[in-house]
Amino acid sequence: MRRPVAIIGFGGITRTLVSAIQPDAEDFEVKNILVRAGYLDNPDYRWGNARFISSIDELDADVELVIEAAGHSAVQQFALDVARSGRTLAIVSSGALADDDLRGELLMSARSHEASVHVVSGAIGALDALLTARAAGKQSVHYEGIKPTKAWRGTHAEQCVDLDKVEEPTSFFTGTARDVARLYPKNANVAATIALAANGFDETTVTLVADPGASHNRHVVESQNTLGGFRFEITSLPSADNPRTSGSTAFSILAYLRQGTNMVSL
Repeated sequence: MRRPVAIIGFGGITRTLVSAIQPDAEDFEVKNILVRAGYLDNPDYRWGNARFISSIDELDADVELVIEAAGHSAVQQFALDVARSGRTLAIVSSGALADDDLRGELLMSARSHEASVHVVSGAIGALDALLTARAAGKQSVHYEGIKPTKAWRGTHAEQCVDLDKVEEPTSFFTGTARDVARLYPKNANVAATIALAANGFDETTVTLVADPGASHNRHVVESQNTLGGFRFEITSLPSADNPRTSGSTAFSILAYLRQGTNMVSL
């Protein structure tokens, strides 16, 4: 019997995900897709046999896993309701969890309702190495995010550097993963996921770089720890729908649905 799941959001990430799903070959079935109420009558918001809904209360009774793929506001709006329903919640927009009050309330709700909360790897790897190092003791973790200059347009970066005049890779921000979640919410998820796997939002340092010659997003994670150390680098094409999002994000959800290993448990 296939596992019934639901997805929050029907933007670029979800559309890429559902186009990659092979309905007759998967061990799961997308039963519901949650969108804003105003979109329910939009013919563009249809996929397979999935029933489109606008609230957690409308989920099919047999749905046991809910995937968030709609941004920080969706986590803020729906995460607690999913946990209170006793279902498993898988979060893509991990930057929302930099809010300690939200994360704490979500964890309490999950425990009291025997629910689980996972953070999907998204655009980054090395989560297993970070978790292993954390289990062994303290570690020093730094993340560097390098993206094409155009990916930083419309963000706080425009207050830090003149993007029109950037002619070489330029670092415009150094701070913590919590700072990134506050100042760059649409670019915060990689830093947040690393922080959740490592030592936390205030202990994970971050550098952001605008590179006018880049055609890919690059993510570099470095850890020095009691077991030794490691450096991990991943290069990925930006999403065709959103240059701030890596194209690998949707496929990390698919890998999670198929194998359930590329994630951090809260």
